[in-house]
Amino acid sequence: MADAGSSEPRAAGEIQAVDRAAQILRLFGPERPRLTAAEAAELLQLNRTTTYRYCVSLVAAGLLERGGESGTFVPGALLVQLGAFAIGRRQVVDLASAHMRSLSVDTGLTSVLSLWGSMGPVVSRVEEESARSVVVTVRVGTQLSLASAQAKIFLAHQSDRDRAERLLAVLPDELRAEVGREIRELGAPDDIAVGIDGLGIHAIAAPVFDEYSVCASLALIGTNDMLPFDVNTEIAARLREAASALSREMGSAIPTAD
Repeated sequence: MADAGSSEPRAAGEIQAVDRAAQILRLFGPERPRLTAAEAAELLQLNRTTTYRYCVSLVAAGLLERGGESGTFVPGALLVQLGAFAIGRRQVVDLASAHMRSLSVDTGLTSVLSLWGSMGPVVSRVEEESARSVVVTVRVGTQLSLASAQAKIFLAHQSDRDRAERLLAVLPDELRAEVGREIRELGAPDDIAVGIDGLGIHAIAAPVFDEYSVCASLALIGTNDMLPFDVNTEIAARLREAASALSREMGSAIPTAD
C-alpha cells in the first residue's frame, strides 16, 4: 500500500485519462466517421460532461477536430503525424514504393510521398535516383510548408474550406493571397501544383485518392535546371500517370489520367 507521500493516486489518474482518451478515439471508424460527445458518452457509459471535456482536450491536443456539423468531432490530423515513424504500415505508403522507384528512374528526379499532418504535409517516403551525381532530397518525417506544392494539393481538395482558410492565416498576407489563388485553380483531380522554396529547389505535386478523398500527395523535386517550373511537360505527365495508378490501387473511383 502506498504511503501518504506516494504519487500513485496521481499516476493512476493519469493512466485512466489516457485510457479514456483511447476509448473515445477507438469509437471512430468507417461506419462512424464523426460523433458527438453525447453519443460517445452513451457508447462508453460515461458522464456526458466528463466526455465532452475529454473531447475538447483531444481537440486542443490535435487528436480530434471539430466536425462540419454542429457539436460533432472527427479524428484529428495529428494522429497521422504521431505515426510518422511507423508510417510504413500505411497502405498508401507501401503501395507507393514501386510507383515512386519507377517515377524516379524515368525522370531522374527524387520522388516524395507526403501525408497530411497536424499543420501541413509530412514526408512519409522518399525515392532517390541514385544514377545522378547530384541528388536533391528531403528527410522522412519533415513537415513541409503550407506554401509547398504538396500542401497546395491537400488544401485544394480540403472539404472544409473554413479550415483551409484558418491554416493559411499563418502565412504573410501577400503569400497567403498567392497560395489561395493557386489553390482555387486546382479543383480537377489531374491538376498539378507547383512550388519553389526560394533556394532554387522546384517541386511539382499531384493528388493521390483513396475511396473517400485525397489521401496523399506524390511529388517530384529537383533544382530549377533539373525540374522545369511547368505542368505541361513530359515529366509532369509522368507524375500524373504515377499518381493516377496509385489512386486506382487505393480503390479510388475518381477519374484521373491514364
